Amino acid sequence: MSRSLPPPARWLLALAAIAVACAGAPPTSHQAPAAPGRAGVAPPTGNVQDFDYFAGGWKTVQRRLKTRGAAASDWEEFPATLCMTPYLEGAATVDELWFPTKGWSGLTLRTFDREKRQWFIYWVSSRSGVLGSPVIGGFQGDRGEFFGEDEDGGRPVAVRYSWTKLDADHARWEQAFSYDGSSWETNWTADFTRADPASVCDRGRPKRSVSSASG
Repeated sequence: MSRSLPPPARWLLALAAIAVACAGAPPTSHQAPAAPGRAGVAPPTGNVQDFDYFAGGWKTVQRRLKTRGAAASDWEEFPATLCMTPYLEGAATVDELWFPTKGWSGLTLRTFDREKRQWFIYWVSSRSGVLGSPVIGGFQGDRGEFFGEDEDGGRPVAVRYSWTKLDADHARWEQAFSYDGSSWETNWTADFTRADPASVCDRGRPKRSVSSASG
């Protein structure tokens, strides 16, 4: 039956299957520290429509900390283009983020657990092709927080994604790590401005020839 599905639907189903397998995998013995303020507290809950506003095309300015976990302040800034498509009446979304000055891209898969009322967010980089550990959470009003565990250079970390819906055409995302279980370090931010999908997207993917510079 899957052979009759269009290409985006086929790889969405494949990613979803991988995500389910990863979510059900037993935890490793090398655990990240508990996120500050999250010990014994379930991640925030949300709504299946939380990411409806993010459908379409976006231009974005990315800012990334060059050296993480060292109290550094050496930031780099670069552009990107993002195209997002919702599936399953909003219960799953896929977006691709293209970094033209870096020469690589990333894909985000979000799935909404209707029973738990929580989002599971997975990231895949084109450089590795590996599905990362999920961050879990939801929105309360225009603010969303999502927590998970990962590694950074072999060091266990707690991970926090923060989303802010600024208005209908602007949004902000931040990523922070905790290495010690008692403090957060923000190491990546992105400011999004809505763009015409016809000009920046091609069948749901960023056009590689389009300049992603802000403004």
